[in-house]
Amino acid sequence: MTNSVYNVLFLCTGNSARSILAEAIMNRVGAGKFKAYSAGSMPKGEVHPQSIALLQRTNYDTSFARSKNWEEFATDDAPKLDFVFTVCDNAAGEACPVWPGQPMSAHWGVPDPAAVEGTEPEIALAFSDTYRMLNNRISIFCSLPLESIDKLSLQEKLDEIGKSREDA
Repeated sequence: MTNSVYNVLFLCTGNSARSILAEAIMNRVGAGKFKAYSAGSMPKGEVHPQSIALLQRTNYDTSFARSKNWEEFATDDAPKLDFVFTVCDNAAGEACPVWPGQPMSAHWGVPDPAAVEGTEPEIALAFSDTYRMLNNRISIFCSLPLESIDKLSLQEKLDEIGKSREDA
């Protein structure tokens, strides 16, 4: 791995919450080293309002946020992907498109805050918890010495990050 900037795609089914949050976090935490994108297998067509609210509360620019289909990233003119992470269990089990360049991939499933029912504070807490879990995993990933680690060891580390229960 010798790229100056690594392209990372976060996948989820609806591309309205988890993958959007992961995209925002990676672009902040990994700025200069990573460029993140997000997409869904069956995009909702809009970003969940709680995703936008949480990102705005934490001083993110939300102009990037749009719900899109993962097919956008399987075309010849799409960014060359170095890493693809699924952040929901549904997307992990689906047949993904063939990604040009064969990026490394891992499953980093986290609970779906958009599925939480309850009071406004309970829903906001679910989004905050998901944000925290993704932020922890992405921070660990961004600290890996990508330039000096072999591909097999890197794949093991990516899988370990996804299995981490410390952040649950």
